[in-house]
Amino acid sequence: MPLYKPSELHTFLESLGIHPRKALSQNFLIDGNIIRKIVAAADVVPGETVIEIGPGPGSLTEALLAAGAEVFAIEKDPTLARALRRLEPDEKQLHIFPNDVLEIDFTRFPKSKVIANLPYNITTPILERLITQPERFSRLVLMVQEEVARRFTALPHAPEYGSITLFLNFYSIPRYCFQVNPTCFYPAPKVHSAIVEFTLHSPPLVDAVQFFKLTRTAFQQRRKMMRGSLKEAFPHIIEALAKAGLSPEARPEQLSLEQFLHLYHSIIFCSPKK
Repeated sequence: MPLYKPSELHTFLESLGIHPRKALSQNFLIDGNIIRKIVAAADVVPGETVIEIGPGPGSLTEALLAAGAEVFAIEKDPTLARALRRLEPDEKQLHIFPNDVLEIDFTRFPKSKVIANLPYNITTPILERLITQPERFSRLVLMVQEEVARRFTALPHAPEYGSITLFLNFYSIPRYCFQVNPTCFYPAPKVHSAIVEFTLHSPPLVDAVQFFKLTRTAFQQRRKMMRGSLKEAFPHIIEALAKAGLSPEARPEQLSLEQFLHLYHSIIFCSPKK
């Protein structure tokens, strides 16, 4: 039976002799409608492979299995990992890994979609691992803090737009799906959450380390004109701005990924050849 009601979930956890652990950011979904919307956002179809990170008691896992997916469930809590076996005793559709997601070797899995209710304190390191591997993951559907979701999906000129937005657009097409209220969890967190979908693609053919040096340096002073804030790191920035067709008064919060890529190539062109 899906654990959609707080009373049912509470009874289930008591039967295991455990309770939600703050250290593991355990806030469990108890809203069946939200679970159905997550499965729909991921466009799960029968026979495909889904990696679920942090399944907890398994309400979303059960919905994924019902949709016909083969699920690789990564659950750090050993008690909850063992309890997941009740959902698929023959292990044909469900494969359980009692591991820390930051330590797991994803090469052991087939190419998959990823669905996750990420621990909010380690959202960025997990996302950085996943999004840079389009050869392994086709789509990510992630639960994150609402304010983080807005940063991930912001457009130029928006106050939330920043270097992390550019990083994610470099590797994917991010899309804000819907908000999830605190009452949809047990225990209820203090913040609102949101579902964000990332469709992964091959990154642009540039030196990623150098490109992100440019974007991160620019956003350290996001409201300053780049001709000044980038002068020390990139001495030929004024000439590069002109060559890229950008205003000499351009600020980083105004530029799209495509414009930053043009600026990056212009900086290379304007720099003295060794």
